[in-house]
Amino acid sequence: MNSRFDRCRSWGALERTLIRTVCVAVLVTPFAALAASHALTLPEAVRLASERAPMLDARRAGVSAAQEEAARAGALPDPILTVGIDNLPVTGSDAFDASADDMTMKEIGLRQEIPSRAKRSVRQSFAARQIDEAQAQAEAEVLAVRRATAEAWIAVWAAQRQLAALQKLREQAALAAKVSKARVASGSEPVSDALATEAALLELDNRIEAARAEEMAAQAGLARWLGDATVEAADQAPDFDSLPMPEARLLAEADRVGPLLPVTAQVETAAAAIDVARADKRPDWSVGASYGQRAGGRSDMIMFEVGIGLPLFSRNRQDRGIAAREADYQAALATREDLRRQETARIRADLARWEGLKRQVALHEDSLLPLAQDRSATTLAAYRAGGDLQPWLNARRDELDVHLAHAEHLGELGRAWAALAFLLPSERQP
Repeated sequence: MNSRFDRCRSWGALERTLIRTVCVAVLVTPFAALAASHALTLPEAVRLASERAPMLDARRAGVSAAQEEAARAGALPDPILTVGIDNLPVTGSDAFDASADDMTMKEIGLRQEIPSRAKRSVRQSFAARQIDEAQAQAEAEVLAVRRATAEAWIAVWAAQRQLAALQKLREQAALAAKVSKARVASGSEPVSDALATEAALLELDNRIEAARAEEMAAQAGLARWLGDATVEAADQAPDFDSLPMPEARLLAEADRVGPLLPVTAQVETAAAAIDVARADKRPDWSVGASYGQRAGGRSDMIMFEVGIGLPLFSRNRQDRGIAAREADYQAALATREDLRRQETARIRADLARWEGLKRQVALHEDSLLPLAQDRSATTLAAYRAGGDLQPWLNARRDELDVHLAHAEHLGELGRAWAALAFLLPSERQP
């Protein structure tokens, strides 16, 4: 009986264990999938940043505000309601008596200001240019966000590659430390050699911790654009040796790069402001009508009037406004030209830097890295066969420097590529 009870109890415990295992698996699987989904490719990171960046929402709101302003730019001003009393005596025995004089009457009326058709037309054109300016700023912001996100993703990607290279070198250093301890134990090697290999391993561990800190800092920079706390970069990276557009086209279309888009729109806005200032020379109209009620059974009266502005002193008023707007226009032209030269010089410098970094990375991958790895492997094999320790220490240090330099150059190459790949708004972005 007891054995049967024990078997039943063991089967119950087994069932509970299986149920707990299944529940844990069900709960853990989504989180594992979520963690895996954090390894983003560059296009995915750029797309998410374009959807989540708060500044893009701000720019879109600015475009909406400009469109709302444009919708009312050509509208007439609101009419004016007037209420008053006319011809009220204020002296003598009839002072302030509204019924004492035949001409005294209570009056109510409406007045409508009518700006000239030319003014309303140019104001609508000016508002349209402000929409273009807001859209240009939004487009430039999109390019800036995409470029900054790409640079942040490349920083994470380069930091991950550097950490992986250091961890791979640690395996070799740990093997050397194991061999050294064995040789010390056998009496074929002094204790100082074992301490040297242990110090080399600790130095590498220190470099690995520094690389982990750099990776976390880079992830924080990428999270600034994506809104996630921890984001990893996928191993797959774009081809940093080729641009999505011909190099010559970048220089030929320097006027269309992101920083120049708002400035070009500001030039058009300044030109439209000149037309607005010139339209001030056109006279405005106004119409008004009122109804006057008189006391004592006297006849009521109506009034209708038409007014017209008289820009008689345009030399010191409208002409000066036109001159001021023309000066603003010339300033906008000069600012755009200066920025165009600045951007052209920057494109040339970025192209030169990108070409140089391509050669440096190729030199590392084709020659320096294989040479350093072969030298380190050869000296380690010689050491394991009974050779001296110092050649391996020297080779390991040189290989470490080459790996770190290669990782740094990869990050610089990626950033130089991103600075060129996200310049033009209409190109197919990576």
